[in-house]
Formats: sequence, C-alpha cells, structure tokens
Amino acid sequence: MRAGSDWTRLADAATDESGRAGNLIPPARPFERGTYRLLFDAGSYFRPQGVETFYSQVSVTFEVRNPSEHYHVPLLLSPWGYTTYRGS
Repeated sequence: MRAGSDWTRLADAATDESGRAGNLIPPARPFERGTYRLLFDAGSYFRPQGVETFYSQVSVTFEVRNPSEHYHVPLLLSPWGYTTYRGS
C-alpha cells in the first residue's frame, strides 16, 4: 500500500492450485481506501518449467475507493505478454 511516496508491504503469497492468492490483507489490518500494488514474480513461475519469459516481474497498481467492495485482480500471463482487469 502506498503511504505518501513510500510503499508498505502488507503480505507475500504464492498462488494455490487454482492460481489464486488469498488473504493478501492481514486479518489484523483493516482494508482501507488507498493505492495498492501487486507484484507478480513471473520469472520464478516460468523458470522451473524451463520457459523463457520476457516479463520477469509484473506490477499492477490500482486504487481502492470503497473498501467494503470485493476486489479481485486477475493476471492472465503468458511468456510474452499479460493482461489484467478488475474481476467480480
């Protein structure tokens, strides 16, 4: 989460067998308005598979305006490209 010009790391997670990383906001910390950044380590995902990738890391920065809403941020990743969107 961005705090002024600095970033505060809230959590680290690995995706599960369905490709999801849950509980990125620690239970003791309230989910609040602000700017968040997800960093995906694409290189570490592809490397063990022996797959060359152009994007070793993907950064997705987004605004949370209403923390009572659900935020699902999918990353669709291939070795040569990616896309993301706000899911439901």
